[in-house]
Amino acid sequence: MISSMTGFGKGSALNSKMSVETEIKSVNNRFLEISLKLPKSLMNKEYEIREIVRKKIARGKLNISVVIRDDGREDNSFIFNKEKIEESAKFVRDIKKAAKIAEKVTLSDLLVFKDFFMAESQEENEHEFELVKQSLETALDELIVMRKKEGEQLSKDLKKRVNNIKQTVAEIEEISKTSVEEYFDKLKERIKMLVENSESYGERLELELALVADKADITEECVRLTSHVKFFLENLQASGDVGRKLNFLCQEINREANTIGSKCISTDVSHKSVFIKEELEKIREQIQNIE
Repeated sequence: MISSMTGFGKGSALNSKMSVETEIKSVNNRFLEISLKLPKSLMNKEYEIREIVRKKIARGKLNISVVIRDDGREDNSFIFNKEKIEESAKFVRDIKKAAKIAEKVTLSDLLVFKDFFMAESQEENEHEFELVKQSLETALDELIVMRKKEGEQLSKDLKKRVNNIKQTVAEIEEISKTSVEEYFDKLKERIKMLVENSESYGERLELELALVADKADITEECVRLTSHVKFFLENLQASGDVGRKLNFLCQEINREANTIGSKCISTDVSHKSVFIKEELEKIREQIQNIE
C-alpha cells in the first residue's frame, strides 16, 4: 500500500536520570532531506541518527527535534568534574608563574578548558544515546503509521480517477472502430466532388485514401494507454518507493492522450482525450505527495 510523505510522529523515553522527547514533521520532497535540531551532547551522533532514519524513510523532507531533560531541566547533560577543574586551574597558575604574570586565575581562563572538565563520561553518553534511539524509533513508527493512513486516502482518490481514465479509453476504442471507416468514406466522397473522373484512378486512389485514413487510427495508442493504466493500478497496491514510478506512468499516459487528441477525427474522441488530461492533471498533483 502506498504511503504519503506528509505526517507527524512523536516519541519519548526515560530512565531514573533523564527523559528524551523526539518530534518529527514530514512534508513532500523529491528526495530524502533530513534537518536535525539536536542538543550539544548529541552533535557527535548526528550520522548515526540519520542512518536510523534512512533505514525506515525513503523520501520526504523531515524536520527532527530532540530534547533531553535531566532532573526537569532541558539539556542539562553536562556534569562538572571538580578534579579536572582543579587541574585546569593549576595548569593556568603554572603558566602565569612561568611567564611571571601576577594576575590571579579568572573564570575566563578556566572556560578555555570547559570541554575538558564538562565532558560526559563515555558510559553516561551511551546511556543517553540509547534513550534517544528509543524515542526516535517510536517517533518514526508513529510517523510511518500516519503516512500510511494518509496514503490510503490518496490511494482511494487515485483509483477513482484512474478508473475514470480506463472507462474513457474503452469508450474511445468503441467510437474509433467506426470512425476510421466513416472517415475513409467521407474522403472518397470528397474526392468525387473535387475530381471529375475519379474512377480512372482506380486502385491507386483507394490505396492512397486508405493510407490517409489509417493515419487517423488510434488503436495502438489505446492499447498502450490501457497497459499504462493497468500498471498504474498495480503499483498503487505495491509497497515501498513507488512515487517515482507513478510519476513516470503519468508522463506516458499524458503522451498517449496527446497523440490521441492530435490524431482523432471524431469530436467525441477529442472531448474524451481532454477529459483524460484533466483527470491526469489532478492525479499528478496527488502523486507529488506519495513516497
